This record gives sequence, C-alpha cells and structure tokens, in this order.
Amino acid sequence: MKPELPFVLFLTVVLVAYVGMLLLMVGANVLTVTWGDLGKILKDDDILRSIKLTVVTCTATAILSVLVAVPLAYLLSRYQFRGRAFIDTLLDIPILLPPLIVGLSLLILFNRVSPATCCWMMAGGLLLAALVGFVLGGKGGGRALVPGALIVFAGMFGIGAVMMKGSGSLEEVSSGMGFPMTFHPLGIVLAQFPVAAAFAVRTMRTTFDQISPRYEEVAMTLGCHRGQAFSRVVLPLAVKGMVAAGTMAWARALGEFGPVLIFAGATKGRTEVLATSVFLEINIGNLPGAAAISLLMIVIAVVTLLLVRFFVGRGGAI
Repeated sequence: MKPELPFVLFLTVVLVAYVGMLLLMVGANVLTVTWGDLGKILKDDDILRSIKLTVVTCTATAILSVLVAVPLAYLLSRYQFRGRAFIDTLLDIPILLPPLIVGLSLLILFNRVSPATCCWMMAGGLLLAALVGFVLGGKGGGRALVPGALIVFAGMFGIGAVMMKGSGSLEEVSSGMGFPMTFHPLGIVLAQFPVAAAFAVRTMRTTFDQISPRYEEVAMTLGCHRGQAFSRVVLPLAVKGMVAAGTMAWARALGEFGPVLIFAGATKGRTEVLATSVFLEINIGNLPGAAAISLLMIVIAVVTLLLVRFFVGRGGAI
C-alpha cells in the first residue's frame, strides 16, 4: 500500500485545489452579500418578475429540448448510416461555439434572412446530402431510400421558397403571425434552446445506449412494429433519463446569458431573466445586488444537479 501513497496524495491535491477554488468562488459571493441585500433583492418587483420569467422560459426550453432530444438521440443510438458521425459532431457545435455567436446568428437569421431564402438554403443542403448519399451509398436494396427521401424534402422546401417569395424577414413573418421573437420573451426560449438541446441530446444518447436493443427485438417478434416497440418498451425504460435530460437542459438554460442578451435583450419587466439581472446590477454598480442574485442562481443550480443525481442514483437509465 505504501507505494500508492504518493499517487493518492497527488489525486488529493488536485481534488482539494479544484474543489477549493469552487468553494472560494461561492464564498466570495457570500462574503459580499448581507441579509439586507438578499431581502432587498427578493422584494424587488423587477427581480421577482425576472425570477418568474426565468422559471417559465427555462421550463419551456427544457420541454422543447427533450422533445427534440428523444428522437435525435434514438436515431443516433440505434441506426448506422452514412453521415452519422458528421451529424453527431454537428449536434455538439452549440456547446463549443462562443455564446455570443449563437445570439448573433439568431439575430441575423431573423432580421436579415427571408423565409424564402431559408427554404432555398434547406433545399440546396438536402440536395447536396442526397447527392453524397447516392455516390457513397453503393448498390443494393434500400440504399437509395434515404437519399430519395432527402430529394422529396428538398422539393417541398423548393415549393415553399416559391410560395413565400417576397414575404419579408423571418421576424416580420413571425411577428405578423403573433409570435415576435427578437427582443421578446419568446426570443429568450429560442436563445436558450440550441445549447440546452445539445446537452439533452447527449444525456438521452447515453440513456438509449444503455438500454439493450434486445428488448425491442423481442417486442417486434411478438407483433409490434418499430414505432410500437419504441413507445411501449423503450420510452418507459428511458423515463428517468428523460427527466435527467430535461433537468440538465433546464439548468443550462438558467445560465444562458450571451445569446439571450444579444437576441432577446435585457429590458426590465419584459425580457430580463436572472442571468441578465446580474449583468444589469453590475452595470449600475450594485455589486452586492449582483452577488445576491448570483447566490440565488447557485442555489437553484445546486438543487437542479441534486435532482439529476437523485434520478441517476435511483436506477435511472443514465
């Protein structure tokens, strides 16, 4: 056992250094805040509206993320196809990109690009993917099925582009339909969604990878088709994983700042969420107020992570 002592000491030093840094960061906030600061923050009408908007938008983002993550993660977990590695990499881009780029891209997309242009871009991308599929797919039954489907979708987008020609920007169209995005509460959800969904997809991918495909195969031998096997067998087994994915997406949406600030703004009483509240308090020189809001967010984040650990530790699928 003695030869292991230096190695164990090294591991302990790394643990103490990193965890100590995290605790010191939290402690710095605690030392900056008084009970009076916390009481003032919790009685401020703007902060209360910010808390309410934060809960609503994060919940909406988490639900939307899980709805997207479940089919995407199942596809990547169960099917082997050309371009799978590329798509898997593409889904991680929101995590790797600087947050400001996500917000700026959304701002440009909605205010500088028309629906017709979006459709043409989608049609071109699908046709290119179909061409690659035909070239690399080789011969054999069913090999042209996916490229053929891509061509059909490309045609649908092409028809949509023709029909929506001259319709203005995406923001004008969405506002005309009663769903304004830029600098509106709905824009907060859209700004939070890309990164939150990426985390949800990763969590669900791990969940489905740990559920044996044999369960579905047995269900299909008993008369179920693939969709029934998925809904009746796989989804019930993945419920706790879905809860964990939603919780992770909710926590990630809570801390989203850059995209929200760029795309939705930080208007008090309208688009101000807790992350932007910290920014606004710092801008007016209210450091204790910013620290108090930060502590509130830390508490929420810790509770969220404990919930994830609870579902994982109770036999969840992740």
